Amino acid sequence: MPELPEAEVVADQLRRCLLGSRLSDCWVGRLDIIREGSRTLPWYIGATLQGIKRHGKSVAMGFSKHDELRYIVAELGMTGLLLFRAADTKHPQHVHVRMSFTGGQEPELRYWNPRRFGRLLLVDQVSLDRYVTRRFGYDPLSVSREEFARMLRGRRGRLKPLLMRQKVIAGLGNIYANEILFRAGLHPNRDVGHLREATKLKLYDTMQAVLQTAITCGGSSVRDFFAPDGREGSYKHHHLVYGKEGQPCPNRCGRVIRRLQSERSSFFCPACQSLRSSR
Repeated sequence: MPELPEAEVVADQLRRCLLGSRLSDCWVGRLDIIREGSRTLPWYIGATLQGIKRHGKSVAMGFSKHDELRYIVAELGMTGLLLFRAADTKHPQHVHVRMSFTGGQEPELRYWNPRRFGRLLLVDQVSLDRYVTRRFGYDPLSVSREEFARMLRGRRGRLKPLLMRQKVIAGLGNIYANEILFRAGLHPNRDVGHLREATKLKLYDTMQAVLQTAITCGGSSVRDFFAPDGREGSYKHHHLVYGKEGQPCPNRCGRVIRRLQSERSSFFCPACQSLRSSR
């Protein structure tokens, strides 16, 4: 479930609490949770955490040691969490990695992932660059309006699946794609190739507003998401359409929110997001 806002909240808390601390120990409960680089794990012991970046829905922690830089990349996947020791951990048997730190505000960081769709990667800079290039397209928080509109030109197909395609736009998932499209007044199945330039810019502005507000609210704790300190995200209280099938449209147009089932459930208002709209 974690999407870009949740990953950004995780990265921000790690920066505030762990930057500059030293990794003193690392316990791994099951080796298959490390997708790449498990043999390099001993190198990280004694290394200093000097930088944290978000790539799509993944968080990369950069460690330095003896003038060498390596990374631990945590894929959050559908159920992955990074939690400090003080956070209440439900089903602790799903804590697969414990990283102990000295010199920071938090003594321990845990990787919790019951369904294990996400993994950890232990990589150098070259491998991290290759990973990012292979998996992720534009980042919604750094792409410009002009780049976003240009990226949509010449593309065909349904709008919502395109927004969720990580190699095109990195970090958007089902929750935020639904919310962005409703606020922009666009049907999930609108053909990207028929969007006007003004509509593309409106979509961009809406995307920025939704993501920034969600980050400020700490993300959306719809199912299992908790920030590293254990707090729930409150943006779920701002959802207008996600999970609200059969409820009145918040625009008070007189219609109810419908659910369209394809690869992932789409929630939309048939009046405010008409497929035949010329917007």
